[in-house]
Amino acid sequence: MSELADWQTRIGRNNREKGWHDDAQPEDPNWLAAKLMLIVSEAAEALEDVRAGQLTTYAAAPDGKPCGLPSELADIIIRTLDLAELLGIDMEAEMRIKHSFNRTRPHRHGGKRL
Repeated sequence: MSELADWQTRIGRNNREKGWHDDAQPEDPNWLAAKLMLIVSEAAEALEDVRAGQLTTYAAAPDGKPCGLPSELADIIIRTLDLAELLGIDMEAEMRIKHSFNRTRPHRHGGKRL
């Protein structure tokens, strides 16, 4: 098992153990939309950290929860891997496929500035 696949499995297992999968309904489009919006919300929190200048990880008092841009980027990946695990998606394989395709694209394809 690759390291990414191992992370995906461990994240999924932890979230099941913590009760976050008790209502899992992957076949329900509304449930799936809600899970996707949780990923979007982590990106929004990352943006808030950028705007606040919180570009490094710091521990929030009193519980020591990691905060800041790096922590929010980690949350995006954690939520994504968790959802992939629930849906039975092999993220490592999908990343390889997508990266391989992206390597064939021209410089700044689509004319996007960022």
